[in-house]
Amino acid sequence: MAEPSSRSDPGSDDAARKRRGRKRAPAPVYGAIDLGTNNCRMLLAQRSGSSFHVVDAFSRVVRLGEGITGSGALSQGAMDRAVEALKVCADKIRRQNVVKHRSIATQACRMADNGAEFLDRVERETGLTFDLISAEEEARLAVHGCVDLLDEERDAALVIDIGGGSTELSWVDLAEWRRRGGRGSGGRPPMKSWTSTPVGVVTLSERFPEREDRADWYQEMKTYARDLMKTPRGAKAMRPIFNEGRAHLVGTSGTVTSMAGVHLRLPRYDRSKVDGLWMSGEEALDACKRLRELDFHGRSQEPTIGADRAELVLAGCAIYEAVAEMWPADRLRVGDRGLREGMLLNLMRKSKKRRRRRKKAGDAAPDVTGSDA
Repeated sequence: MAEPSSRSDPGSDDAARKRRGRKRAPAPVYGAIDLGTNNCRMLLAQRSGSSFHVVDAFSRVVRLGEGITGSGALSQGAMDRAVEALKVCADKIRRQNVVKHRSIATQACRMADNGAEFLDRVERETGLTFDLISAEEEARLAVHGCVDLLDEERDAALVIDIGGGSTELSWVDLAEWRRRGGRGSGGRPPMKSWTSTPVGVVTLSERFPEREDRADWYQEMKTYARDLMKTPRGAKAMRPIFNEGRAHLVGTSGTVTSMAGVHLRLPRYDRSKVDGLWMSGEEALDACKRLRELDFHGRSQEPTIGADRAELVLAGCAIYEAVAEMWPADRLRVGDRGLREGMLLNLMRKSKKRRRRRKKAGDAAPDVTGSDA
């Protein structure tokens, strides 16, 4: 009987060396573009645990909704600015080999008579296909983007997303989320109700141009915004929670991050200091007060405001104050995040679920290709 060879199979040695020398494939990159009434924003990111790691970002003020209140249409100049910004986004997506991305348009394109025509032009000139989302989806994406800013010790939260052309309010039932296991369960917090008000920083500032009598002018903006805000039936049931101090606010817009920068007296904007910051209700109102006491030049000199935001920030403050008066809370959580983050988390969540299903079925790993869907 022959003795077994002490030498291993050369073929298996070669296979082992190949495995050791093989580089792990880079984590897939996902992308999200949010084309709003005032800004064009993009994030490219890779999954990192239950969140993500940003690999590239882009933001530019394009004023897509400029003049839409009076004309009902997107102007040629505004569309040209937006297309140029989106060409930059498309180039970044190609260079980063993004496997899946989604692009959305919001209130400006919903309002405009030529919104659909403009999105067709965007696709022709950039290759990006946009979803014109509903106000409800916009509200849900804002909530998804700030899940880790919610305080599970409270019973409710109101997420405030002050955009350029609209303001979305979402009431979140934190008590029910806690009963379901909260953040640790991996489940989404239940939205009790939502509403979209057709007023944002661009449309409000265009309707009420700044005047010398700033106190009266500011009050008129606040009253106008408040009169437009409706309280849906589901939110009315949460009123006692707010009145009893068991709720908090979450602000996800540039208005609220500007208020935070002014409150902190930052020498320049620093996202790491702003995102996730807790402010008391009084501190938030004090930041609004400080800004409304400044004229345009004074606001533009604020390091975290600058000339780009100086014209619009007071309209945002007026909207915020209108909400805070209707839904009082002793604490505000600041989020430098929003729809893009919500989209990214949704894209990654869906990909993870698909992989699990395929793994259970014994299928090979899918070959994922780029998509705007």
